[in-house]
Amino acid sequence: MPARLPSWAWVSGLTVGAVAAVAALAVQADKGPHPAAAAAAARPSVSQSASARPAPEKPRPVRVPDGSGTGRRIVYSLGQERVWLIDASEATRRTFTVWPGTVAPDPGSYTVGTRRAETPGSDGVNVENIVYFAAKSGLSIAFSNAVDGSSPPPAAGTERGGIRLRMADGAALWRFGTTGTKVTVVQ
Repeated sequence: MPARLPSWAWVSGLTVGAVAAVAALAVQADKGPHPAAAAAAARPSVSQSASARPAPEKPRPVRVPDGSGTGRRIVYSLGQERVWLIDASEATRRTFTVWPGTVAPDPGSYTVGTRRAETPGSDGVNVENIVYFAAKSGLSIAFSNAVDGSSPPPAAGTERGGIRLRMADGAALWRFGTTGTKVTVVQ
């Protein structure tokens, strides 16, 4: 009957084999392309197609529109579909894009009047963090976010004054936009 190897011998042999395999793979990897070389090769050159998409750039800060007033306020740009929360020192505390309703407020100055924690929206979606600041064509105009985080579907022939926000933006606007806060609407 052949002699049986002890278990420590098997474990030692497997360990030596694994270390040798890792060393061989490391040597092969060292001979391959390095990340710096790959990044340089990925940069577009003049000869590449014009349809090649550039790498995403770091987002640039979006300036508060000129003529949006002074002091602590909420600024809503109709054309940019964007809101800024501006503190008393004129610093932007937050800015974000929105989904406008089908009825837009006229450019001008308003103040936050009523606030409501949660209610069904005019589109049937439960909304929260509702901050009312204007009325037009018999509709109340307010910022809000959907409780379930959804974005509004395209309006089909209905008039809506709700300006929908993402959940985190809705919560931030709710904390910032207390009753009496100035709201400036610009083109």
